[in-house]
Amino acid sequence: MNIFGNNYLNIIFSSVAVYLFLIVAIRLFGKKELAQLSVFDLVFILLISNSVQNAMVLGDNTLLGGLLAALALFLVNYVLKYLQYRYPTFGRALQGDPVMLVYKGEVLTSHLKLAKITEDELLEAIREHGVSSPAEVDLAILEVDGNISVLSHEYSQKSSRRKKAHKILKKSS
Repeated sequence: MNIFGNNYLNIIFSSVAVYLFLIVAIRLFGKKELAQLSVFDLVFILLISNSVQNAMVLGDNTLLGGLLAALALFLVNYVLKYLQYRYPTFGRALQGDPVMLVYKGEVLTSHLKLAKITEDELLEAIREHGVSSPAEVDLAILEVDGNISVLSHEYSQKSSRRKKAHKILKKSS
């Protein structure tokens, strides 16, 4: 078998096309799927991966066909990561921007709608960070990777105590 034969080039092309399609689809359908998978989301991801597998290898179930598909995916992933690093504008276009969900205790419902996050999902993320209610949150942000970062009043107090302690230490040295 010639490694540069038509069938192998088709496997590489198909794998890259499926990869790019999935990136665009995830980008269009929301980033919360990345970090906060429900049972429905997990089943969906498993079914998607199974449904596109044959499209990538084009029925070639040989070891070489599978390795070429994997190699193509690794290479396109490397190139996209490099482009994201080298050109931040490209990265923002590909991943989007962070979305502020809570500011100084106030839930930004219009931003929740924009991010397609329910208030229950937000409350769950806040509780996961050890904070009991949005009123105690200084800032909650949906990050580009799908995680929700939460900074609470307690964090601010600890941070300001650290700054004060640092100033005292500086003065005494």
